[in-house]
Amino acid sequence: MKSVAVIGASLAGLYAARSLRSQGFDGRLVIVGDECHGPYDRPPLSKDFLTGTTDPGQLALADAEEIAELDAEWLLGTRATGLDTGGRTVLLDGGRSLTTDGVVLATGAAPRLLPGPVPAGVHTLRTLDDAQALRADLAPAPVRVVVIGGGFIGAEVASSCAALGHDVTVVEAAPLPLVPQLGHAMAEICAALHADHGVTLLTGTGVARLHSEGDGRRVTGVELTDGRLLPADVVVVGIGVRPRTAWLTDSGLPLDDGVLCDAGCVTPLPAVVAVGDVARVDGARAEHWTSATEQAAVAARNLLAGGTVATHRSLPYFWSDQYGVRIQFAGHRLPTDTPRVLEGSPDDRSFLACYERDGRTTAVLALNRPRPFMRLRRELARAALSATT
Repeated sequence: MKSVAVIGASLAGLYAARSLRSQGFDGRLVIVGDECHGPYDRPPLSKDFLTGTTDPGQLALADAEEIAELDAEWLLGTRATGLDTGGRTVLLDGGRSLTTDGVVLATGAAPRLLPGPVPAGVHTLRTLDDAQALRADLAPAPVRVVVIGGGFIGAEVASSCAALGHDVTVVEAAPLPLVPQLGHAMAEICAALHADHGVTLLTGTGVARLHSEGDGRRVTGVELTDGRLLPADVVVVGIGVRPRTAWLTDSGLPLDDGVLCDAGCVTPLPAVVAVGDVARVDGARAEHWTSATEQAAVAARNLLAGGTVATHRSLPYFWSDQYGVRIQFAGHRLPTDTPRVLEGSPDDRSFLACYERDGRTTAVLALNRPRPFMRLRRELARAALSATT
């Protein structure tokens, strides 16, 4: 293989490029990214960056020396528009194209949007440009902020806005946020963090429409499906993401909530692998930092080998920082699993808990207990590995 194109210049794309080089690939390496920024870390966008304690330069995932060592051609501010797998050609905006022997798909995901027009003052948060625009809108503090969606991004944005002194309301359509991830009992504890810090959480209701007025048609309120009208100066929509696969519609790749891959991140088409938020690996799509980095090494190895010689079987893991509390979760939880507190107290918002099924631990959750959590996470990972070998 003499050339590889990595489509996507964020975390997964960068780690794929690093893995290719570290595993001996010395051919032409081209990295295509539709943003004008080099690779940067997204998790701080909803936290330290939004509160102003981190600047754009501190978000970089690689310094100048590391970038130089990759010896890659960077096509930033360039959007991929199609993939001709027969000719191994990536189509780019402006009528350009890129012919390559191998392709790594790392285009990530895009925020889901509310239907209808988007007034000024309404934001999503996925990119650095998104975060800069939101931070500018929050600068004249205090303002009334409505966050639509109580998942991790919504909760983190609400936490940051509250820390900045804004009046914050979170609207969640489900009866309680994070139940699919944590189960009702543990999700209820995490949801209480909002009230602990003066943030209003409204559950079991959706958004009917946005209100706006003025020449610039700026948002003035959020009308809920139950008839309530919430005054708003700034609205943040955090209702999930969708994998960025529209540009691959005519490629022949199987697409279903992501690019379908086997357990080694390899697609049914030769010399094409997928990693990160865009990849549905062995039936599951993981939207987490750790998954993106681990998948990249496996995908690079299989791409260079010309087939699946390694698989990605790591234990699911995610974390979230909200209101000064670090929430960490690892494992495979079923709705019927029973949570049990091992140490600390939920009342103090600092505890370690496990989920149990038939007398064995299936997952672990911690609030502000990072060291014991990591110990149990390692034990779970070892148990999972031994069960598959």
